[in-house]
Amino acid sequence: MGDIRSLLDNNRRWAEGIQEEHPEFFPQLAHQQAPDYLWIGCADSRVPANQIVNLPPGEVFVHRNIANLAPHNDFNYLSVLQYAVEVLKVHHVIVTGHYGCGGIRAALKGGGSGFITGWLEMIRDVADRHREELDGLDEEERVSRLCELNVVHQVANVCRSQVVREAWGRGQPLQVHGWIYALNDGLLRDLEVTAAGPEDTPEALVGP
Repeated sequence: MGDIRSLLDNNRRWAEGIQEEHPEFFPQLAHQQAPDYLWIGCADSRVPANQIVNLPPGEVFVHRNIANLAPHNDFNYLSVLQYAVEVLKVHHVIVTGHYGCGGIRAALKGGGSGFITGWLEMIRDVADRHREELDGLDEEERVSRLCELNVVHQVANVCRSQVVREAWGRGQPLQVHGWIYALNDGLLRDLEVTAAGPEDTPEALVGP
């Protein structure tokens, strides 16, 4: 078991290094945040939002959960989305999944118990909608493809949200993107499902 105090030591060294290179960094950061991006990603510890896009603290507003979901009934996610769009005025919402996602794999295998079972039901719904395509793939290909399809459906969910529809209705510049991250090479892939306005309907992304 790692020593928890090592995290505090790491933090001190990190803060000292930042202050040495950029003395004005923390005073500016404490004054306000003005990120351009909201990142909706997976809670997986191997997918740290700021690091993989090489941006410092303050540049990305982040919401993470199991399997990067955007449920219409999750007040946590919806509150983050509302704050990001209406207060921070972000220009981009980026839904980012990753290959090899444990939540996706668990949804495909079924079973389980407790809170996670209900949480993964949304992924099972996505799998059911694409059953014919997924059944033609081997196990690992099926997991990878469902990781991609899940991102596309979550982009559609973000677009359906009242927050985003109202932002587009008042002419606020806002784009919703779908990306996926590969753990084996550290690269992000654009799934090319960007929505930039009400004309980019969720149905156009995932079908009626």
